[in-house]
Amino acid sequence: MKPIATYFVTAYVISWTIWLPLYSEAIGIGKLPTLPYHHAMGGLGPMIACIICTAFFNGRQALATLIKQCFTLRYISYVLLALTSPFIIAGIATIISHYTNGTELVFNGLTKNKEMAQMSLIPFFLYNLLFFGFGEEVGWRGFALPRLQQHMNALSASMLLTVFWALWHVPLFLYRPGYVTMDAAGAFGWILSLATGSVLLTWFYNSTRGSLLVCAIFHATIDIPFLSDLPSAEINSYMGMLITLWGIATIIIFKPKKLSREAKYVAEPKTN
Repeated sequence: MKPIATYFVTAYVISWTIWLPLYSEAIGIGKLPTLPYHHAMGGLGPMIACIICTAFFNGRQALATLIKQCFTLRYISYVLLALTSPFIIAGIATIISHYTNGTELVFNGLTKNKEMAQMSLIPFFLYNLLFFGFGEEVGWRGFALPRLQQHMNALSASMLLTVFWALWHVPLFLYRPGYVTMDAAGAFGWILSLATGSVLLTWFYNSTRGSLLVCAIFHATIDIPFLSDLPSAEINSYMGMLITLWGIATIIIFKPKKLSREAKYVAEPKTN
């Protein structure tokens, strides 16, 4: 378990150090200079930690495998599902909200985001894909998950990974809008969303024999509807409900052992 522990510590140190100027005042250090897209840069920490730890513990062959996992297009059906499913869910949630709450039945807000209003849909997707898709998933799913799955079933590995994934976000509660004001109920919902996302990402990962491209795309797209300019806040709640139901269905259908019809993906070259 030494590589896994080393990986998580390295990921935290890199991201938290990058984010330090953003939360420095909250911990009494004083104001430090920041850069454009500074928050996004911290999202690269898990990927950088993965590259360092893979090179140290497993060598060049493992790095070559990691790169291949990031760009393989063999599983095109899963690529399309990862690209479209969040928008389908948002559309269904909008329809549910229309008939239950009278929300206006419009969908053009899905192409506009509140966080990066200056970006249109495609640039915002590419931004998410780089900094939070590949930035996180190359590490969480590319390094941690296959090693955790060597020691436990896929569901247990997903839940344990959720804990460390949640801890990585701790500095955001000191400066990030939406986190700073989060109450207990909001925190519970946030943890539940991470757990559900972890299950679905494990399903994508094992089903595609370790495709990090698919995981990165799903991570990048799932955030877009939640940050889009929707007619009502209730739509976000319905989206969360639908994604949670998808996660529960995945556990029931594919079973905790593998969370996939395929075997758990645990490929790992011999540790030095």
